[in-house]
Amino acid sequence: MLTLQYEKETTLTMTLQWTAVALFLYAEIAVNLILCIPFISAKRWRLVFSWRIWSWLSPYWNKCFFTMIMVLIVLFLDAVREVHKYSGPEPMHDAQVNPNVYDHVHMKLFRAQRNLYISGFSLFLWLIMRRIVTLLNQVAVTLENSAELQAQTDSAVKAAKQHQDDNMMLKQALLDEEKSMSTKNQQLKLEVEKLASQVKAAEETVRKSHAEVEAMRRQAKGLAQEYDRLLTEHHQLQNPQSAADKKDQ
Repeated sequence: MLTLQYEKETTLTMTLQWTAVALFLYAEIAVNLILCIPFISAKRWRLVFSWRIWSWLSPYWNKCFFTMIMVLIVLFLDAVREVHKYSGPEPMHDAQVNPNVYDHVHMKLFRAQRNLYISGFSLFLWLIMRRIVTLLNQVAVTLENSAELQAQTDSAVKAAKQHQDDNMMLKQALLDEEKSMSTKNQQLKLEVEKLASQVKAAEETVRKSHAEVEAMRRQAKGLAQEYDRLLTEHHQLQNPQSAADKKDQ
């Protein structure tokens, strides 16, 4: 009687225990499905994760996470032990010997396998959920950084375009200035050539003037010499006449 009561209490305890694990598994499935909803972006999840309640729970999160991992590992190992226990040769031999025990052994084996799957999937989804949350945060941070980088890139491109436009305007101004200077230089060159031709013409005129002056000087010198000669002859002609007059007296 006591043994039967102990077995009933043990069965009830195990049932409540694995019911809790099953509910935890269903909750994990629901949370993972919600986290994987495509139209909820990582930025919105980051806003949800930045609520004050999560910052309040953050000191306990790692402890809770590793505690649940340890509990699920223990339950998984216990389920493995149960599966190994009821799938061994001894229970199967007893089930073959006693037909009444056959259904009981298979029921225990089925429950052990069910508990194995429940605990295994619970452990797997618990790790997956932690990884999904981490990846959502990383994606949100990456999107924010990429948005900032995009803004900086757009600003740099805009500044580069502005500098390019300024350089083009400066280059155009320099070209215009160079054309203007070229035109002025051409005009100055023409004026210099014109002045050079005028100077050359003036020099030619001066040279001709000097030649004419020199010719006139030589002519004046010749005339002066001719005048002196004629004057000398005139005096010579007058002197003999004077001498003849004196003799006649």
